[in-house]
Amino acid sequence: MHTTTIVSTAANDQLPTPTLDANFPSLLQTISSHGGYAYVSMATLAATGDSKAAEAAREMAWEQLHSGPWHSVIPTWRDAYSMSCLHVAKLHCIKNEFKEALKVLDLGLIMGGMLLRNDLEVAVMLVNVNLRKDNNFMAALDGGGSAGTRVLVGFGDNDKSSGQFSISLPKKSLCCKRVVKRADVSLEGFLNEYFLLGCPVILTDCMDHWPARTKWNDLDYLSKVAGDRTVPVEVGKNYLCPEWKQELITFSEFLKRVQSNDSSPGSTTYLAQHPLFEQITELRKDISIPDYCFTGGGEIRSLNAWFGPAGTVTPLHHDPHHNILAQVIGKKYVRLYPASVSEELYPYSETMLCNSSQVDLDNIDEAQFPKLQDLEFLDCILEEGEMLYIPPKWWHYVKSLSVSLSVSFWWGDSETSAES
Repeated sequence: MHTTTIVSTAANDQLPTPTLDANFPSLLQTISSHGGYAYVSMATLAATGDSKAAEAAREMAWEQLHSGPWHSVIPTWRDAYSMSCLHVAKLHCIKNEFKEALKVLDLGLIMGGMLLRNDLEVAVMLVNVNLRKDNNFMAALDGGGSAGTRVLVGFGDNDKSSGQFSISLPKKSLCCKRVVKRADVSLEGFLNEYFLLGCPVILTDCMDHWPARTKWNDLDYLSKVAGDRTVPVEVGKNYLCPEWKQELITFSEFLKRVQSNDSSPGSTTYLAQHPLFEQITELRKDISIPDYCFTGGGEIRSLNAWFGPAGTVTPLHHDPHHNILAQVIGKKYVRLYPASVSEELYPYSETMLCNSSQVDLDNIDEAQFPKLQDLEFLDCILEEGEMLYIPPKWWHYVKSLSVSLSVSFWWGDSETSAES
């Protein structure tokens, strides 16, 4: 007993967890009320420094998180998973296993609940300090790292004129109406000409001041800030395809895949619609919320990253909120259809996919979907440094034409907020 007490004290010295300490008894009681007696037994032992019990508790919570659809998971089990991740990370830190500790903490941030989020974020910060000391030491042994700046997208990758892309586009692309591009749009002008009318527009010169415009094209910067972090990625053509899957990999591994130029549909890796900036707060400092996102008296609902190689596809779908898609690095093709033609776009009947179209714009089955052929649409090439406003319920298809890093800002006015 004396030994485990020492271990537990050492763990708390390295990774203090004040919220967990204050809520530990009540959280265990709540977990017990949901039938988690075995978990409570293991978590109690984990708190004394029992590494096997800590891993067992984490595995039990993980199974509960995957026992059904995500929305049906009891929130207490998400907090239980956070708690077990903190216990396991503490024990890794005692053995100076900082990479392993960081991976576990990231899983807690991605999969866990909100109760212990502050403990997880502080723990990530402390582990990162130790991990970067190790990385700096190894870089010094290697002679200070690589010479020159390694970039994600070179100058030649972004100067191709329309129609000269190596990535194929859907039929009739760039042949109909284009989305209007506007510079220096006032908030009043945006409100009256686009927001209230529900009309898409490309806003230029709005993000020249973002540090992300240069920093995120620097592979060494991305590797330093996020390389050891674990992130969820999608593998496959898109979420509507049967071979599509999700993986958890380090950001460094993700960068390697992006640079590999393997654009075959089955192996395309995409960091899509992930709240990366909640997880890796240093990257959040590189961007700003556009003032347009407060139009209508609304508030930010979601802030997500979209990062992948050329050829990634987000299939035709619509979203419930106002959306500004900011193209930070690279360029994308975007096609838009108004909400008024929803039936002609053949949405899925299943509840989970009712905002997605059955039509694959890259391979349209004209016999199965005849109504689509004569529909008018807007489209554009969203260039680096531009923002695209997509009104609620507008259908949109997005395809990257180069290595691409985008940020989407969802916000809701009083009306859409009530619906969400």
